[in-house]
Amino acid sequence: MVPRYARPAMTAIWEPEARYRIWFEIEAHATEKLGELGVVPPSGAKALWDWWATNPAIDVAAIDAIEAVTKHDVIAFLDWVAQQVGPEARFMHQGMTSSDVLDTTLSVQLARASDLLLADLDALLEAIKRRAFEHKYTPTIGRSHGIHAEPTTFGKKLAEAYAEFTRCRARLVAARAEVATCAISGAVGTFANIDPSVEEYVAEKLGLEVEPVSTQVIPRDRHAMFFATLGVIASSIERLAVEIRHLQRTEVLEAEEYFSPGQKGSSAMPHKRNPVLTENLTGLARMVRSAVTPALENVALWHERDISHSSVERFIGPDATITLDFALARLTSVVDKLVIYPERMQKNLDKMGGLVHSQRVLLALTQAGLERDASYRLVQRNAMKVWESDGQLSLMELLKADPEVAAVLSAEQIEEKFNLDYHFKAIDTIFARVFGEA
Repeated sequence: MVPRYARPAMTAIWEPEARYRIWFEIEAHATEKLGELGVVPPSGAKALWDWWATNPAIDVAAIDAIEAVTKHDVIAFLDWVAQQVGPEARFMHQGMTSSDVLDTTLSVQLARASDLLLADLDALLEAIKRRAFEHKYTPTIGRSHGIHAEPTTFGKKLAEAYAEFTRCRARLVAARAEVATCAISGAVGTFANIDPSVEEYVAEKLGLEVEPVSTQVIPRDRHAMFFATLGVIASSIERLAVEIRHLQRTEVLEAEEYFSPGQKGSSAMPHKRNPVLTENLTGLARMVRSAVTPALENVALWHERDISHSSVERFIGPDATITLDFALARLTSVVDKLVIYPERMQKNLDKMGGLVHSQRVLLALTQAGLERDASYRLVQRNAMKVWESDGQLSLMELLKADPEVAAVLSAEQIEEKFNLDYHFKAIDTIFARVFGEA
């Protein structure tokens, strides 16, 4: 985790003290249920909760010092708690294994991280929707292969992003549900030394679902799907970021990141206004996606467990969620403050002498009786003249002057095919599909 790309609320989830507090809650709830079952005396859980009620500080350094000797993090924690609570602490961890604590804790952390990411997505969706309606009918050129294609609106571009991030949100809701499970099943997951009702009790207290069957760990296909979902969200962030970067190019300049007072774009060239935020988002997306392959490789553990996944998750759990949280917030700010230039969009639309209307003429010729290949040839030969003139010639005028075209379509019919508004007649329908309102 790099502090430059971290926000406090998400970072706090992964702090050692936060992790130890979850460990304690798992142990105390399990001890409480064991007391109800008569496996341990009720005084064990009471002593734990009485100490916890004092809101004790977690001495991370002291736990680390014990671990330096024991070479085992959970044992180090249990020893430290026992030093604080006294003899009654010996009833902790009855019938449990370390993975019961570690895996259930990770589930809690990922669920909490998901809740922050879902809030981030909600804020982003709100910003995109507002800007989409603001520019619902702002004409701009659509591009395929980076080349002028046909007219669209800037609002529709943003509607596409809104629909994509809506899908991302739904995937994250599903991934959260899948990863938020509790396993308190003991060694190799057989419940030989702990009753299944303890697992059910702890799961309920922590807001998790019971893991139906575990080995000695929660199955890692759940985590693989979770991190894959984060990777998809990161790619959607990058897609919108790359679009903005292209639109900010000097030759295009249809939109650009907000450039704040006092901001400087280059140490050498005072004129520069670079798309640094969206470039940064591309880099952050790569980092989030870098967690996906290790998460997939964690699925295949040896037999009932090994710990080849453990070191991986200590990296990718904090790094992927913290980085994605930052990226979503940054993209929200970029969209919210994005400077949009409708006049430049119109100028670019008009740049190539009406070439963007070529399909309508092609269709009109076929509907008037010409074969498609012949129609395509007539439109293309005139379009290439416009292309080679760098838009100095007018496709409409060339078509009207072409005898073969004029023999099929009148000048008025040709002119009608160059109506920009024609391309926007379904915008209301698209918006109603995406936003539920036109």
